Amino acid sequence: MRIDWKSCFKIGISIFVLYLAIHYWDSAAGLGKALLAAASPIVFGCVFAYLVNILMRVYERWYFPKTQSAVLRKSRRPVCLIAAFLTIVLVMALIVLPQLASCAAIVANALPDAMDEVVSYLDASELITEDTMAELSAIDWEARLQQIGEQFAFGVGSVVSAVGSAATTLIGAVTTLVIGIFFSIYLLVDKERVGKQFQRLFRRYLPTPVYDKTAHVLGVMNETMRNFIVGQCTDALILGVLCSIGMWLLGLPYATVVGPLIAFTALIPVIGPLLGGCIGAFLILLESPKQALIFIIFLLALQLVEENIIYPRVVGNSVGLPGIWVLAVVIVGGAMFGVLGMLLGVPLAAAVYKLVREDVKKGESEQDAMAK
Repeated sequence: MRIDWKSCFKIGISIFVLYLAIHYWDSAAGLGKALLAAASPIVFGCVFAYLVNILMRVYERWYFPKTQSAVLRKSRRPVCLIAAFLTIVLVMALIVLPQLASCAAIVANALPDAMDEVVSYLDASELITEDTMAELSAIDWEARLQQIGEQFAFGVGSVVSAVGSAATTLIGAVTTLVIGIFFSIYLLVDKERVGKQFQRLFRRYLPTPVYDKTAHVLGVMNETMRNFIVGQCTDALILGVLCSIGMWLLGLPYATVVGPLIAFTALIPVIGPLLGGCIGAFLILLESPKQALIFIIFLLALQLVEENIIYPRVVGNSVGLPGIWVLAVVIVGGAMFGVLGMLLGVPLAAAVYKLVREDVKKGESEQDAMAK
């Protein structure tokens, strides 16, 4: 094999960089963290722009797609961008945040009475001693919960006032959020030109085979991620609506609260509906144990219908990841990266699964061709 001076120079530079990275690992890690922290608004802006773009493309397909008017064509991008942002803001302001507040209020109002009923049941069943029963009966649960809330609020307030870094962290988070949103707006307004710039850059500095393979991998990941997000949101919406309607028909309480809660938690694959069902069952249990049991049976039946009929038709085979791998990815991703790992692990694993399957089929075809 012929070795020229350019190859030796590249090898020498690579060895030198590797030596620096190993010898000065702590400094390199600190520099990497600093660069990542500095780029966090850009990273957030890119992720946010990707999510908003999915909704904006839907509006662009609806907004006079075949019009000949130049005014309407020029207004398509700003109108659809504003509509996408308004949709997200309205969903958060009118559905997500109010439902979370309603859940907290329901628990705060119903929990004292529920604790009193538990104490009465323990007294009637004689499961605990008389001294312990007397101590439990003497507790004012409503006052105790109010006291806990006041202590928590006081503690949080004192910590925030005492530690100046908390205010700095809050300001930094708000700054990152604002800068990221403005950066996402720039990307969405001029996304075609930005995409062409990156395409030209990669074509110039990457060999053609590497560029083609990279473009294919990114295309598969983008398609899988988009299909997963759209399908998951649609499936969650259908599940939440059916849950609210079914609870209303069965006469169960908190139908307008539990339904959106089920829809929100259903965005987490596999274990999301289970998590939402546990919270909903707890809320209804505070009202009536019998109705909580009815709700659990109803939710199990609804989940069975959703997994076997709704989900396959809504999401279909667009993700293409077998169920056993979905469960494994959710468990591992959740253990390593929390909720974010659950949300992103499935589409990323599906993309890898699809690429590996393509490569395996390609290798098998080549082997069959050589055998013939």
